[in-house]
Amino acid sequence: MSRMPKKNQPFKNYINRELSWIEFNNRVLQKATDSKTPLLEQAKFTAIFSNNLDEFFMVRVASLKSQVEAKITKKSEDDKTAKQQLLKIREKLLPSLEKQQNHYINHLQKRLEGENIFLKSYQQLSKRERIWTDNYFKTAIFQVLTPLAVDPAHPFPFVSNLSLNIAAIIRDPETNKQQFSRVKVPQKTMDRFIKIPNDLELSNEESIYKAIPIEQIVANNLHLLFPGMKIDDYSFFRVTRDADLELRDIEADDLMIALEQGLRKRRLGGEIVRLEVCSKMSKQILDLLMSGMKVEEDDLYYIDGILGLDELIELTKIDNQSLFYPQQRGQTHISLKNSQSHLLEEDSRKKEEFESIFSIIRKKDILLHHPYTLFSSSIEEFINQSANDPLVMGIKMTLYRVSRNSPIISALIRAANNGKQVMALVELKARFDEDNNIQWAKQLEKSGVHVVYGIIGLKTHTKIALVIRKEKKRLRSYFHIGTGNYNSNTSTQYTDLGLLSVQAELGEDLVELFNYLTGFSKQQSFRKLLVAPVTLRDGLEKLINKEISNAKKGKKSIIKAKMNSLVDPDLINLLYEASQAGVKIKLIVRGMCCLYPGKEGLSENIQVTSIIGRYLEHSRIFWFYNDHDPKVFLGSADWMRRNLDRRVEAVTPIEEGELKKQLEDILDIYFKDNIDAWEMQSNGEFIQKMQAGERRCAQVELMNFAD
Repeated sequence: MSRMPKKNQPFKNYINRELSWIEFNNRVLQKATDSKTPLLEQAKFTAIFSNNLDEFFMVRVASLKSQVEAKITKKSEDDKTAKQQLLKIREKLLPSLEKQQNHYINHLQKRLEGENIFLKSYQQLSKRERIWTDNYFKTAIFQVLTPLAVDPAHPFPFVSNLSLNIAAIIRDPETNKQQFSRVKVPQKTMDRFIKIPNDLELSNEESIYKAIPIEQIVANNLHLLFPGMKIDDYSFFRVTRDADLELRDIEADDLMIALEQGLRKRRLGGEIVRLEVCSKMSKQILDLLMSGMKVEEDDLYYIDGILGLDELIELTKIDNQSLFYPQQRGQTHISLKNSQSHLLEEDSRKKEEFESIFSIIRKKDILLHHPYTLFSSSIEEFINQSANDPLVMGIKMTLYRVSRNSPIISALIRAANNGKQVMALVELKARFDEDNNIQWAKQLEKSGVHVVYGIIGLKTHTKIALVIRKEKKRLRSYFHIGTGNYNSNTSTQYTDLGLLSVQAELGEDLVELFNYLTGFSKQQSFRKLLVAPVTLRDGLEKLINKEISNAKKGKKSIIKAKMNSLVDPDLINLLYEASQAGVKIKLIVRGMCCLYPGKEGLSENIQVTSIIGRYLEHSRIFWFYNDHDPKVFLGSADWMRRNLDRRVEAVTPIEEGELKKQLEDILDIYFKDNIDAWEMQSNGEFIQKMQAGERRCAQVELMNFAD
């Protein structure tokens, strides 16, 4: 196992990771509020901003609050206590929330109306529309609601995590006595926005989409839930709870049971970490809520518009392509055009042209770049042909996040049914995908697939697939090593890289890595792979130190890298040292970046760019000049402590000259972006890159190259 990192980071040279994350989410919000972003894409990015924030509260804020409650005095890398961080988080978030709601109310809603897309309040409905929604309440909602009273005989009800609720003050007209009641709005079983039929309007102009939030329908029919009572007041509220699952050091045999129990707990949630209320909520209701749920002022957030804007993602189902980005579709990798087995089924005449994916991979390594090269015609085709090929003896894969109707899972089951040895390492601890992964694990096991859950104490985050094929009385290893999950859905939304290869030494490394994951191997070295937590940290440090050494000798020294997050203090210190030695460092960091670039006397030679575009940047590339002989790597690891020391990760060298050049070209395309790019300033802030000269969008250019 790798040594733990040193704790010597100077506080003044390290940006707080929580505040850096908020800066990242603000860049997402800027994409949502940018008038140049198509309208329904604005709705999507607004939803992403809110969903990101929900997870941030459930995990990061919850962790800090737990530290405060446990009186833990440990400080962050930038010398802040947990309490200080919580106060700073709130200070940073309040303007962002105000910006989001202002945009939704005063811009997005109004511009959508200009496109005949309406999200209406109950008060905005016509008489005929109100009659329809009232009838809808009676026939489709009323029966599932359970109003819960609060009085000496009925304690304050438990409010589940991320639930949307109505708090109401009910009065008995005979005694004039008021009572507090809570009604939970149904969400998972019903749409958040209830579509109103077009034919209710007397005008000839039909709307594309007209809907009302479900909570508006419930709130304006509360009298039916409390017959004979008066509704004096009501308001909406939403609760966020601690949803992190503490599962360290659980024995592998007990992991699935423990997770299932933990997931049941998560659905309810732990301690409250945020209470969102309508800004017009009366003091009477607010006081009852805060006292009943024991919420402190610092955990209270006033919202001007509707709560739970993450559910605006429903609007992306609207069929109006003009309100989205222009359609783009990746292509089958040029080397794989004749390897598509479905073409044989469609046209038997294609048989002469067909070439198995194995014969193509034997000829040369193939670099995949999703979504620009299609996941379905590359990785899925690789696993599908492996499942059907009589020469394939076994398949081994790691599964971290898998789509619900996964062709990969179907292929693994088919392979097992065909008598092949199939092993799937299913990472049950993939946060917020645990339930989905548990169901897949059970289904795979029932089909005869060997399912394992990885190494105790480590999360398996690596993205690797190994296919063993018998050829000329010997076994050959074909494999894929990538940066992204084996997920058909996200492969069209995330940018990821992968290598298809048959290189013998890498194949041997992967065989041993799978043994490390499934057995009791204590593998401490690999031929070519950099593997966390064993060799990755040391390997990266050696590569950076080599650039430092070359710079000190007066040689040209360059580091280029792309990742999701740069948080690890030791690597940040080493990059500072490299900068001071004269190494030119250009980084693309989508999310958290705790390093200060361009700071006098510290990091003048470091540039940091963040790309926030239509696709989520998820690929990782590490490029080192190495005295005219570049060393280039791709893999699943970010430069964070958790990736380097507490997860199993695999980073592979790319050694074929043409592929190395492709990766360098990809990096340079990103560096030249002036549409989706943000430049990090020496004070840690990000400023959107100024458009000087030709407009260049990396994600558009990369899609065009795929054509």
